[in-house]
Amino acid sequence: MYDSSDPSEPEIDDVEARLARGDAQDQPAAPSETSERPLRPALLRGWRRKCPNCGAGPLLKAYLKVRDSCPVCDQPLHHQRADDGPAYLTILIVGHVMAPAMLWAFETFRPEPLVLATIFSVGCIALSLYLLPRLKGAIVAFQWARRMHGF
Repeated sequence: MYDSSDPSEPEIDDVEARLARGDAQDQPAAPSETSERPLRPALLRGWRRKCPNCGAGPLLKAYLKVRDSCPVCDQPLHHQRADDGPAYLTILIVGHVMAPAMLWAFETFRPEPLVLATIFSVGCIALSLYLLPRLKGAIVAFQWARRMHGF
């Protein structure tokens, strides 16, 4: 049991005075479990389909299948809940890019309808296939940075 009359034990006021003078050794604070992680680097790592924590390990093990954990830093990734978010964002972006481009091409060059449909169908599919895994990585990285769903 602590005896307040023991002179060998420092008083709380003495510790606070030493801290105020800077005599006590400065220890860096451990990152708290609720502190936010940097968002921009995490999103860029996710866009590159890399682990949002280390940026070195692959995030996906197939075209859209997220790994259970990072093989480099062992960060658990199974918590992610991307669901329909990447597909929705892909459709949103492809639609807003390709629709004005199709209108511009039709008004400027007046191609045959079958040629226009073929070119823009291939373009929409290619852009969708390019964007979908990158947007999934960015959404998983966003969830990781904001500590959503158990990250």
